[in-house]
Amino acid sequence: MVTPTTSTERSIAVAEAHSAHNYHPLPVVVASAEGAWVTDVAGKRYLDMLAGYSALNFGHRNRRLIEAAKAQLDRVTLTSRAFHHDRFADFCAQLAEFCGKEMVLPMNTGAEAVETAVKTARKWGYQVKGVPDGRAKIIVADNNFHGRTTTIVSFSTDPEARADYGPYTPGFEIVPYGDLAALEDAVDEDTVAVLIEPIQGEAGVLMPPAGYLPGVRRLTRERGVLFIADEIQSGLGRTGRDFACQHEDVVPDVYVLGKALGGGIVPVSAVVSSREVLGLFRPGEHGSTFGGNPLACAVALEVLAMLRTGEYQQRATELGEHLHHELGLLVGGGAVDAVRGRGLWAGIDISPALGTGREISERLLERGVLVKDTHGSTIRLAPPLVVGKEDLDWALDQLRAVLGG
Repeated sequence: MVTPTTSTERSIAVAEAHSAHNYHPLPVVVASAEGAWVTDVAGKRYLDMLAGYSALNFGHRNRRLIEAAKAQLDRVTLTSRAFHHDRFADFCAQLAEFCGKEMVLPMNTGAEAVETAVKTARKWGYQVKGVPDGRAKIIVADNNFHGRTTTIVSFSTDPEARADYGPYTPGFEIVPYGDLAALEDAVDEDTVAVLIEPIQGEAGVLMPPAGYLPGVRRLTRERGVLFIADEIQSGLGRTGRDFACQHEDVVPDVYVLGKALGGGIVPVSAVVSSREVLGLFRPGEHGSTFGGNPLACAVALEVLAMLRTGEYQQRATELGEHLHHELGLLVGGGAVDAVRGRGLWAGIDISPALGTGREISERLLERGVLVKDTHGSTIRLAPPLVVGKEDLDWALDQLRAVLGG
């Protein structure tokens, strides 16, 4: 065994020895961060082109968000929902208004919010639609990623997420993503909801065919089924709009939100819907000790204030157009097979002859750029929305160099 000699090696060795290996992080140990940049324990700087899977849409240590958190830390951080606190009402009212809905059920993580949406849909199905008890069905899409709880992996098609965690939770039917005919065939009298990502992030930033989301909206409305949009990664400015659904003028019945809602500071998630849907819950039927805590509400309120300016959506639109134009030039030259995405979000299929997505990510790491691979030779780009154009161009230059362009 080789004895670790650098601070990076020592930190990684200790982590490998004492933490479960449920992640395979790149060999970098971040010590500080600001905006779109991070610095490791050795003092080397890297451009963060992942942004915590959209949790850091507003950059690392955004000054407005840090100040909001600090102010709340000096007042009260947690009461539990056993009591009211003075940030909760504003958070719920403002998030509901932002989404064009009436009610909010706050949680912490994205997976918790999806689980909450599943419970919400089933309760609505039994109490409002009249589905016989125990027969509620939710339709999902293949290649989905909604989290890794036992219920959620029960309807995953990713072997890494699903294998060895059975017995699996029943009540779900999987159809091909983007196939409206298959979805229509799957809807029956026991169907209570369709749960989809407007853009499939973990799958490689897969875009739905034009007209698919409006088709889902029409079908669910006609058949008396809830349309649940998982906007945890795609929402809150990432694609250039508040929500990815808005690019096709679609308003779902239920939004599932998370990641950027907590500003990269605290975990904040929520299910947002109408009074007819969320108003079915009664005390004791669902909850979370930390859900809707004062610190989370304070940060999320500042996130909503920042989003209302439209500045971040505009940056995602303008810089996203530039990003996709430059990436599009790489397609067809033998190095890049395809590019997908919207706004400051892209999935890049690298030619397998050049290496796996992991290998390309490691080469970019050496050049000071942090990205994440997925599904073989695909890498994802999702920089903070505060990234500068010059920094973005520098990252593209590093990508071209790694690809041999």
